[in-house]
Amino acid sequence: MKVLGIGDNVCDKYLETSTIYPGGNAMNFAVFAQKLGCESAYLGSFGDDIVGRHVSSVAKELGLDLSHCRYISGENGLARVWLVNGDRVFLPGNKGGACKEHPPILDDADMAYMKGFDLLHTSIYSYLEPQLYKLKQSGAFVSMDFSDDYTPEYLAQHCPYIDAAVLSCGKMPEDEILALQKKVSSYGPSVVIATRGSKGAQVLIHDKLYLQPPHPVKATDTMGAGDAFLTCFLTNYVKALKTKSDDSPIQDEYIHESLSFAADFAAAQCLVSGSFGYGKQVPLTEEDKAVMYSFSEHFIP
Repeated sequence: MKVLGIGDNVCDKYLETSTIYPGGNAMNFAVFAQKLGCESAYLGSFGDDIVGRHVSSVAKELGLDLSHCRYISGENGLARVWLVNGDRVFLPGNKGGACKEHPPILDDADMAYMKGFDLLHTSIYSYLEPQLYKLKQSGAFVSMDFSDDYTPEYLAQHCPYIDAAVLSCGKMPEDEILALQKKVSSYGPSVVIATRGSKGAQVLIHDKLYLQPPHPVKATDTMGAGDAFLTCFLTNYVKALKTKSDDSPIQDEYIHESLSFAADFAAAQCLVSGSFGYGKQVPLTEEDKAVMYSFSEHFIP
């Protein structure tokens, strides 16, 4: 299995400890896939500030292939975070930084590179929507995480270019989630994953619904748990697709086992600070302090 995370990377800056942790949906996907034994790569844009240098140096240390990344003069993506009882609360960040201002423009060399992968994963925060057709043309299985920032019109426009959609559905009633999954599936994706926080996930595969409850742990930090779940499930699912010799559906037993394994993997990530560790203490900026002050009354007793 060769896997490519393409698009966003950030540092999650934990204000109460002045610590930055590398992350971002596409970057997390690449890191988690490597942990699961895949040959893993990342393609995206790094800023040249302390944040971007930290994310790129950690990715290199972990052994990810970064050969097609871009290095931009300017701020890297930064998300500000406050932990409340182990759960993350996002405060205003810089809205993607280099990733948003300078997403990689995929050229012929990138296209040839992408054809060497089995699974490509991107996200709504990668700003690659005008280039999704290029991912589709690679011939790889394409997945995209829409978080909870999608609209019906956005899904209708972009889902035809992907094979798996991931949606954050929060406290949406189950019947509404299923209706949404079926609508998304009608646009083209054969797999539609809906994450529901503490209620776990429900996954629609070729019109068949699978439910997966979470595997409870006393969380240190829930950052990256959803990314861990979808990475684990999708890598196992695509691996099964690759090994099939005909068009028969993947056996239910394998899907249930893969979902359970993914829940275990996600639970383990809840015991790690940040998405996958590698924290670095940095001074708080004046802007950080202003954000802290603005929101402190909500979080500080």
